[in-house]
Amino acid sequence: MAQKHTLYTVHAAMIAAAYVVLTAIAAGFNLASGAIQVRFSEALTILPFFTPAAVPGLALGCLLSNILTGCALPDVIFGTLATLLGALGTRFLRKNRWACCWPPVIANALIIPFVLTYAYHIPGGIPYLMLTVGAGEVIACVVFGQILITALMPVRKIFGEEGEE
Repeated sequence: MAQKHTLYTVHAAMIAAAYVVLTAIAAGFNLASGAIQVRFSEALTILPFFTPAAVPGLALGCLLSNILTGCALPDVIFGTLATLLGALGTRFLRKNRWACCWPPVIANALIIPFVLTYAYHIPGGIPYLMLTVGAGEVIACVVFGQILITALMPVRKIFGEEGEE
């Protein structure tokens, strides 16, 4: 039992670390925030398809990324909430590899435009920002996410028993 808990914790920590690193890379190219954003790290939101440890790992990774990249407090809070909700939705839909990519897209497209408007005063209006944030999430979560699922399927046992559901 202790070994299973340790494996869960290690998976969550590794996923959080990978999320932070990928967000830092995207931030280096000015892609991690703003009206048009494609966080490479959001592709990791498919990992709850393989393991429940990805849910807290993604939330922690997003929280740390938002703090380390200097995001406004509402972004730290609601950006993390959007990622958490997306990860929970992915875990809930894990039986369908095509549907499981969409909860992070929907959560971010509905929540982040309000953060961009009210915390950063980015012009364009909520509907426009929903479209741009949603488009970036489709690229990261659906396109890159499906590529990642395909790449990880042959080695899914690395996630332990949870990955074999």
